[in-house]
Amino acid sequence: MSTFTIRPARASDVRAIHALLEPHVQRRILLGKDLVVLYESVQQFLVAESAEGRLIGFGALHVMWEDLGEVRTLVVAEEWLHLGVGREIVAELEAVARRLGLTRLFCLTFEVDFFTRRGFSPIGEHVVDPDVYSQLLRSPDEGIAEFLDLAHVKPNTLGNTRMLKRL
Repeated sequence: MSTFTIRPARASDVRAIHALLEPHVQRRILLGKDLVVLYESVQQFLVAESAEGRLIGFGALHVMWEDLGEVRTLVVAEEWLHLGVGREIVAELEAVARRLGLTRLFCLTFEVDFFTRRGFSPIGEHVVDPDVYSQLLRSPDEGIAEFLDLAHVKPNTLGNTRMLKRL
């Protein structure tokens, strides 16, 4: 089995991230992201790189509030599934979250078993107090709308499970 390393994404990784993401978008597993959006958020991404230098996975950490972040856009190349790549990406994203002082991580996923094994649990509707909720409502970010379970994002999230982990 080949080895891999996890590192922060670089702008030069964005086209490979987009290419690896696209099949998941086509299968309606993940929402599509334009190249410009990926370039603008490249600093949120960690990538997994094979020993041969090929990008084989990635995931992003998006800060939502003073104590809350989201693991988003987690993808592992098909031939690298079940080899620990996703687990290592999530572990590194959690380490980044801790360094930023976050104490809770959210995800919206079809991969409930994977995230349950990482310590996430399904959540209900109200996971922030009303004051924070009203502040988050002001965000234009679709991920925040998904976290808040707002009606206008429901067509994009049907079948996904909202999950949370305390760090």
